Amino acid sequence: MKIIVSFFNRLMQRYLPDPFLFVIILTFLVFALGLIFTDSGPYQMVQFWGEGFWGLLSFAMQMVLVLITGHVLASSAIFKAGLSALASKAKTPGQAVIIVTIISLLASWINWGFGLVIGALFAKELARHVKGVDYRLLIASAYSGFVIWHGGISGSTPLTIATPGHFSEDLIGIIPTSETIFSSFNLIITIALFIVLPIVNRIMLPAKDDTVTVDPALLKEDLPAATLERDSMTPAEKLENSQILSLLIGVMGLIFLFYYFVTNGFALNLDIVNFLFLFLGILFHRTPRHFLQAVTNAVKGGSGIIIQFPFYAGIIGMMTASGLAAVISNGFVSIANEHTLPLFTFLSAGLVNIFVPSGGGQWAVQAPVMLDAAIALDVSIPKIAMAVAWGDAWTNLIQPFWALPALAIAGLKAKDIMGFCVLTLIASGIIISLGFLLL
Repeated sequence: MKIIVSFFNRLMQRYLPDPFLFVIILTFLVFALGLIFTDSGPYQMVQFWGEGFWGLLSFAMQMVLVLITGHVLASSAIFKAGLSALASKAKTPGQAVIIVTIISLLASWINWGFGLVIGALFAKELARHVKGVDYRLLIASAYSGFVIWHGGISGSTPLTIATPGHFSEDLIGIIPTSETIFSSFNLIITIALFIVLPIVNRIMLPAKDDTVTVDPALLKEDLPAATLERDSMTPAEKLENSQILSLLIGVMGLIFLFYYFVTNGFALNLDIVNFLFLFLGILFHRTPRHFLQAVTNAVKGGSGIIIQFPFYAGIIGMMTASGLAAVISNGFVSIANEHTLPLFTFLSAGLVNIFVPSGGGQWAVQAPVMLDAAIALDVSIPKIAMAVAWGDAWTNLIQPFWALPALAIAGLKAKDIMGFCVLTLIASGIIISLGFLLL
């Protein structure tokens, strides 16, 4: 295992480019594949790219808010205290790796942005408490929990099809999360990953001579906003430091959430998840001033997402309008039957995700093909939807786009952790594949 991990680490260090360059390379690759496998010409592919470039702005805003609200909540004092208490339980590097993997899996199941941030923050906290732990593996273990997010309660695909007005409602109707996220087959896959991934990450722990420890400069914390003496505050500054204002608006948000869940049941969607984390963050940071500082810190981690998302939208435009995504999906569907369609849907989604790393965006690309195949073969629609969702989450382990927030917090580059993530990709891929084939 150590030889294999060392090989993949060297490979990624040498050949994996910066995430922005990665999306540029993917753009040219999809452009070339469109010319080869579809009837589109060069001018048409450029046209598809440009027309799709701004096609995901509203969805991108939702994704940025998921990241920001998750980051804000994770950086609140109550959560930091909990992280420090948990980190103190780890006494050895192996224990640190196992604990951070479990925490990241749990946090990512709750909310993907929360998982990314809480995992990275917890990894940094563990690096302060545990000497001699490999910092790269610690951050990679924190990121490995991200594989579970589409199977959790912030998964884009299951939440999309549970939301009235989604684009495929006329074909499949509204599918509640009880048939997707909380279905027996999905929960079994989730539990299996909770058991196996911490073990896999622990086995990858490098030998002492090969261990890369953290630079102490990376462990410095953001300083909290300075609190002025109340007598010296201006009226505006008193408002900025008012706990009453935060309490009132926070309670107002919680009252709406109570009303929503009473009238709709536990029906989660992206807007409700963002609403919940936003107002909990306001309450936990206690004053508008501290809350806004947390937001400022969170936005820094989203800079890569903001600038790269339009390029991925352009790629989606090329793959959709040219028919390339349908070609890929149809290739897998053509060799599938009623028993293997969920498995091949998962594998095709993993491949498409390399070019379209967006759960909602990928569902929009693959749903027309996969839903028609599921209806023709009489396969469970919720299972096919979750197969697309898990495929999207699976290859995120080697897609540096979504690692950007965690890497920004950790102070590392994508190539520092991707060697470890390849092994996690293989292990989780086996578990998820068996789940869709056998359950």
